[in-house]
Amino acid sequence: MEDQAQALRELMGKRAPSNDKRDVPAPDRAKKTRIIAVASGKGGVGKTNLSVNLAIAYAKLGKKVIVMDADLGLANVNVMLNMIPKFNLYHVIRKQKTMREIILDTEYGIQIVAGASGFSKIANLTDEERQSFISELYTLPQVDIIIIDTAAGVSDNVLGFVAAADDAIIVTTPEPTAITDAYGIIKIIATEIENLNIGLKLVVNRVKTVTEGRRVAERIINISGQFLNLKVDYLGCIYDDPIVPASVLRQKPFITQDPRSKAAISVAHLVSRIEKTDFSDDPGIGRFIKKLFGKD
Repeated sequence: MEDQAQALRELMGKRAPSNDKRDVPAPDRAKKTRIIAVASGKGGVGKTNLSVNLAIAYAKLGKKVIVMDADLGLANVNVMLNMIPKFNLYHVIRKQKTMREIILDTEYGIQIVAGASGFSKIANLTDEERQSFISELYTLPQVDIIIIDTAAGVSDNVLGFVAAADDAIIVTTPEPTAITDAYGIIKIIATEIENLNIGLKLVVNRVKTVTEGRRVAERIINISGQFLNLKVDYLGCIYDDPIVPASVLRQKPFITQDPRSKAAISVAHLVSRIEKTDFSDDPGIGRFIKKLFGKD
């Protein structure tokens, strides 16, 4: 069987194969695509909501954005947007559809890749499925930002996407269980990912005051530094705003429902802070794929 690392190198220099009759070129590796993974230690802290609204905030700045739903068990980015996709990552993995065929435009200026609900692990792919998936990832359109909404909790999939991204945002809330679980996923990231080279950032959701958010963040950051020798940056907080649950019920992003709401302004501030930080000197899809599949 052909060595996968060699196959990756060959893919870097070739046009990306596709089931589509059109010959689609692989994305230019020189393009500075920033890849942001959003993760959480537990469910219910607003991770997917943040991913979607973060993407729209970037789109409002004129950025081209794709949100990839990487929750392979309970995908719900499309639910947040009141969309029912006919095809998703499962169909790409099974070579029934190409990546470009499943990408969906939205009314909010972003594109989404629907998750493969019910599919357990990328690590369980056969060699043929994995090679096909790799080549399909290379056909993603050239964009400025790819936001990866990972599954809640810790799994090989989550760790893989976090390790491969330029930035990883850990979402928590002031609840004691959420704080404990946020530290838990940070600890696993620190101990399980070798040569960690990402911007690890913390967002505290549903805060009553800025002081509350900072207090929660400092607690996690200090413990991470003391016991894990790991630097975690506080990206910011999102206010506990009634517009958020109301928007979820309407299946409309809160940043579009009320751009002047406290939650919407909070997300806009997060984007401005991300943009002020540097990311990889070797950015883009090529680097992401090599790191995701553990190949140099």
